This record gives sequence, structure tokens and C-alpha cells, in this order.
Amino acid sequence: MSDATLELLARLVAFDTTSRNSNLALIEWVRTYLDSLGVASHLTYSDDGSKANLFARVGPPELPVVLLSGHTDVVPVDGQSWSTDPFALAVRDGRAYGRGTADMKGFIACVLAWLPGVVALANSGKLSRPVGIALSYDEEVGCLGVGRLIEDLVARGIGVSGCLIGEPTSMKPVIAHKGIAHYRCVVRGREAHSSLTPRGVNAIEFAARLISHIRKLADAEAQFGHRHALYDVPFATLQTGLVHGGVAANIVPRDCEFVFECRWLPGDRHERFVDSVRDYAVLLEKEMREVAEEASIHFEALVNCPPFEAVEHSEVLQYAHELAGCCRSEGSGVAYTTEAGRFSEAGIPCVVFGPGAIREAHRPNEFVELHQLEACTAWLERLGECLQSGKIVQESFA
Repeated sequence: MSDATLELLARLVAFDTTSRNSNLALIEWVRTYLDSLGVASHLTYSDDGSKANLFARVGPPELPVVLLSGHTDVVPVDGQSWSTDPFALAVRDGRAYGRGTADMKGFIACVLAWLPGVVALANSGKLSRPVGIALSYDEEVGCLGVGRLIEDLVARGIGVSGCLIGEPTSMKPVIAHKGIAHYRCVVRGREAHSSLTPRGVNAIEFAARLISHIRKLADAEAQFGHRHALYDVPFATLQTGLVHGGVAANIVPRDCEFVFECRWLPGDRHERFVDSVRDYAVLLEKEMREVAEEASIHFEALVNCPPFEAVEHSEVLQYAHELAGCCRSEGSGVAYTTEAGRFSEAGIPCVVFGPGAIREAHRPNEFVELHQLEACTAWLERLGECLQSGKIVQESFA
């Protein structure tokens, strides 16, 4: 295991880039690191300027890049029981512990440690294909930041031949994943003293009926819906993850809101589920207004990340398979969602492929095994050899 990789990982983990926080300190640190290598970087900011994406390229400027992409944000540690400081790297028993080690600062550290060698090749004129580095914000809360990065690449005419998203896949290619959408439903009823229940409209109870409808849709899909054997959960799923409502046990609650989620397979339409929920809400709203004409049910779209399927025979997919020693038929589909959906939506072929196991992500005592970092480093070295020789050249998908 390279000391440089662990040193870089320790620096990255030390930045608390929980999605609710700014990631600018980490981005500026990476920018300074790249500057020290003679690599210029370009930032694109969130609307309020508190977060940024970073893009940098090494190699011939006129050719499309092979893009290595990772998100800088991590999930919260609140309420989790950690045996060590989650923002201080701890290495023991063949593992590196810390928030983001698996998801996905381990991959970013490997790329940054590998980069000086790539820069040396470029400076000596031996790099025939350029490498791009992309770091994004707010992936964990809906793949929100990377869209701005992609828009900037298109606006500046930067070609991308393919993108490798280094999420934790145990260094095995993930060639497809589901889409994900979150919706907030806000139910407004009428408040009343609980002894006069019929004079009120109980927002929690009407919300519960909607939630029950969502569960029935999910059960029907699990029993009768379309299946795809490639996926670990082979059908579309729905669930309600958040509910808030009421102020006291003896008050008929006026307000209740909940957030529900859909995860769907490529080729499907999650809107069919949402339309069913909306149609049922129309019926409930009529019932509510028989008592309180001001009653209402409103929906708000929060997150919509598209599904992803790898482009067969694409350059980046060949890199993932051939350089990792995988057969071309090897690859899995997963229920979780990545930024591959956003890149694919923009016409950029992708594969999801990186060190660490997804089962360790988001958990207390998150870790990445050192041998996974070593495997990623070895894969990157082989990629460098291909980019040096110009092997596997495809057209640009700018």
C-alpha cells in the first residue's frame, strides 16, 4: 500500500464534507495539490457559492478525456456509534476506517496519488490520451451538483470519451443501476379539540391513507411487477422514509407531511406510481373538503436521479473489464443510484467501478480494505499504460 495514498486519504477524511456542510475546504485543498503538480483546475459553484465541483485535465488538450469521477460529500455520522473519530483516519487490521473511506474518498485518494506519474508522462509527451478528474458536491442528497459540472463541460466544448465513477463496487464493474425519486407530500387539514374530532380534519390520518396506498403499490410491484435478473433487488420499489405531523395528543392535527421514494429499473417510468398516488390524493382531498373547504394535499418533487445502463462495447467499459481481469460478460446491476445516471443522460458512456464494498458505506466504523486500495492503484497503473499507448480509442461524446 502506497504511503502517499494513505496520507492523501487521511487528509480527505479530515474534511467534514457531510452534505449539509460546505465542501470548499476540501476542493481548495485538492486545487492546491493539483497546482503543485502543474495541473490547472476549473470550479463550478452552487447557487449560494458554498459548494463547488472541480474539473481538471492532464494530457493532449484537443482530444476527449477519459474521466475519473468521484463525489466529495459524505453522509452524516449523527446518532451512529463510532469506535474512533470518524474524521480521523484509523488504519488497523488491513483496513482504513473513517467517514467516506469507502464512499468514496478512497477512490479519490488513489486517483490523486496516481496523478503525479500521469503528469510526468504528459510532460514528456508520452501520454497520447488525456485524463480528466471530476469531483462533485451533493451526490448524497440527490446527485445535485454534478449536473452543473456536466453543463460546464458541454458549454466549454470539453469532449468526454467515457466516465468511470469510482463508487465502492469491490473493484467489480457495475453496469446498470436503478433510478431514484423522492417526493414530499404536504397534507393540510383542520385543527380541532380532540373531544370535537368530527369538526376537524385529521391530517395524519389522511396522510396515513396515502402512505398505505404507496405500500399497496409497492406490494403489487413486488408480486407482479416486471423483473430483471441482473439486479440484486430485481423489481421497482417504493417506501415512505419520513413522516412529521401533529402537536399534541389531544389536538386533531392540522398538518402532516411525509417523503416517499421510488426506485425503478431502466426502461420503466416512475411517474406511473406518482400518478397513482396523486389520483388517490384527489379523492381524499374531496373527502377532506366536505368538512373543511380549506383542506389540501400538495406534492413537491425533491430528487430525481435517472437510472443507468452501460453502453455495450464502450471504451470505458472495456477499460473496466480488461484492466481488472474480468470477462466481458461480468457485471452487475444494483438498486442504489450513482452519478452515472446523470452522465449517461448527457450521452457519456459510463461504468461504476471502485474500491471498497457498498455494504460498508453509510455505516458506523465505515472502512475500506487496504487490498482494495491496492487493487485500485494497480488498475490505474494499467490504465496509464493504455493511455500512454493510445489503446482502445473511441469517438468523443462531448
